Amino acid sequence: MIARYTLPEMGAMWSEETKLNNWLKIEIAACEGWAKLGKIPKESVENIKQKANFEVKRVKEIEAEVHHDVIAFLTNVAEYVGEDSKYIHLGMTSSDILDTGIAMQMRDSADLILDKLEKLKSKLEQQAIKHKYTMIIGRTHGVHGEPTTFGLKMALWYTEIERSIERLNNAKQVISYGAISGAVGNFAHLDPRVEEYVCENLGLTPCKVSTQIIQRDRHAEYVSTLAIVASTLEKMATEIRNLQRTDILEVEEPFAKKQKGSSAMPHKRNPMISERVAGLARVIRGNAIAAMENVALWHERDLTHSSVERIIIPDSCILLDYMLDKFINVVAGLVVYEDNMLDNINNTRGLVFSQQLMLALVDKGLLREEAYELVQRNAMKSWTGKLDFKALVQNDEDIAKLISKDELEKVFDFNIYTEKVDFILDRCDLKTDN
Repeated sequence: MIARYTLPEMGAMWSEETKLNNWLKIEIAACEGWAKLGKIPKESVENIKQKANFEVKRVKEIEAEVHHDVIAFLTNVAEYVGEDSKYIHLGMTSSDILDTGIAMQMRDSADLILDKLEKLKSKLEQQAIKHKYTMIIGRTHGVHGEPTTFGLKMALWYTEIERSIERLNNAKQVISYGAISGAVGNFAHLDPRVEEYVCENLGLTPCKVSTQIIQRDRHAEYVSTLAIVASTLEKMATEIRNLQRTDILEVEEPFAKKQKGSSAMPHKRNPMISERVAGLARVIRGNAIAAMENVALWHERDLTHSSVERIIIPDSCILLDYMLDKFINVVAGLVVYEDNMLDNINNTRGLVFSQQLMLALVDKGLLREEAYELVQRNAMKSWTGKLDFKALVQNDEDIAKLISKDELEKVFDFNIYTEKVDFILDRCDLKTDN
């Protein structure tokens, strides 16, 4: 099981103990709600609150006989409570505690994931500010474009994590609903005030209407949000993997002193964590598809969703928690090779300034097409002949007639690529000292 690899807090969130404990909270709250309406004697409720308990092992033993998890749970609780157990689950159906209980788990899991997202955002903020002027080549289609800064790359990731936090907060609200409405959801044997009492005590909102179950578009939105967050992590991890390639080597995952990269090649330092994050994102995206398949049920209520959710919801929460934990460490310990970044910029011998030169020629009165042709003919000579672009431009008589040597120096100047960095970071609410 994946759960054994994760931090205890999230693993415990999806344990059998936590699930049954939530069920017990729901049942006790329902008894309290009935007591307030005079349906159950208050002394019976106090007895239930004092004695109600369960044992996971015993519940499993009973379930093996009755083949019904909720009945097994209620039977075990009754063994502790005695005579007053007749008031437990009064007018309720299994999905009342199943759906309300899993809503509690999903809500609380979202809080754990949100905490990790805030930590990742903080690490990205630190990297964005630290490297706001660290020059790196901007790649389009995998090919060198123009220089930018590594800090802006980190700021981009920072804002995407901000959106992930917003999405997950929204999904948390969507899933934080309970239903204590009975066999087909019409309160035939329940009072809506009991549902209101239970939900209020558990920090949930009552569903406006249900068919016995809470409708699965809520769960689909939740798992889909987890999948989007996982996809964002994959995007970042994929970029780190690319930048760690030997022929690029601009950043590198942290590599522990005694860490081994390959069983065969002792020199290897592989982006193993980033690869793991990228791979696990595929699992959560697959789970999102299954969650959407759960929306359509026979007469809007059957059990085809139940078996699926026992896998996809715990696994998605646990996996994303694990991925975040690992990726936070990657970002925090990221090795940045600033010299390699500059070497890679210079690897194309000044071609990164081609647009700057073209615009300078346009400023001198040339049509864009004319300026483009003048610059491109020199750029292609530089590319195919591995010649210095600036030297070629200086010796081009057509360009020399329009741009002086002093003006050409300004064309081949990196400052233009950093002068608006602080403006962008400020717009991202990454306040820095100019």
